[in-house]
Amino acid sequence: MSNDDQYGGGYGEVGGTGQTRTLLPDSPTDPYGPTRRTPRTSRSLVTVVGVVVLLIAAIAFANSGPDTSSAPASDKPPTDSSTAATGTDPVTGKSAGIPKGFAHDEQGAQSAAANFAVALGSDGMFKKTTRHALVDGIYAPEVAARTKGPLDEAYSATFLAKLGLDANGNPPQGSTFVTRTVPIGTRVESYSPTTAKVAVWYTGLIGMSGPQSTDPVRTLWQTWTFEMTWIGDDWKVLSGTQQDGPAPVPGDVPVSTSDDMSKAIKEFGGFTYAR
Repeated sequence: MSNDDQYGGGYGEVGGTGQTRTLLPDSPTDPYGPTRRTPRTSRSLVTVVGVVVLLIAAIAFANSGPDTSSAPASDKPPTDSSTAATGTDPVTGKSAGIPKGFAHDEQGAQSAAANFAVALGSDGMFKKTTRHALVDGIYAPEVAARTKGPLDEAYSATFLAKLGLDANGNPPQGSTFVTRTVPIGTRVESYSPTTAKVAVWYTGLIGMSGPQSTDPVRTLWQTWTFEMTWIGDDWKVLSGTQQDGPAPVPGDVPVSTSDDMSKAIKEFGGFTYAR
């Protein structure tokens, strides 16, 4: 007879010696036979099965990627189209430090507006000589002639002093004046071969970086809309308006020190061509 009955062993069993053995419930082993097996609960069985299933699933997932071992390596270099920039090729000329000769189409109008925003938001606008050169290069001739005066009044010594600059637009020794416009995107609101209205959404930096600064560098988000006309072989500005936003939620990046900001402004040059 078997050493185990259907209930896992009883108190009176018949062994191979022809003697009657008595096993107490708390007896750990049978001195005449193999160690008594402890009944396995259904919960233990479920746990083991679950672990096995997870292992099988993990192995299957790890091996589910595409088999590239037999794929031959390509020695062909990438084509020019796979790395070339999209859109019309950048302009090659400059006037007053800004690009000129934009394409006579919607993309050219967008490029012109974006670059005009970069130039008009630069530190060159805070010095009379460079400001006049920028205005002559960006605006239509008749508009530039009547715009210089009001701009000179706007960039008055009083206004410059509020920014920490002297009457000539220079920062104090040991400080760095920061003003940059960085286009995020452009939108054509209207276009014809002779006129275009383009909105430039941009973020900007403005302020004074230095140990004695009371106007720390801050960011701004605005949209600059330009009314432009095609004159000769390029786009020129007729008028421009600005409005705040759209502005994203501020991030959680720690504010840099004035030294770090001054160093970054000197080491990272601004762009002269946008889009």
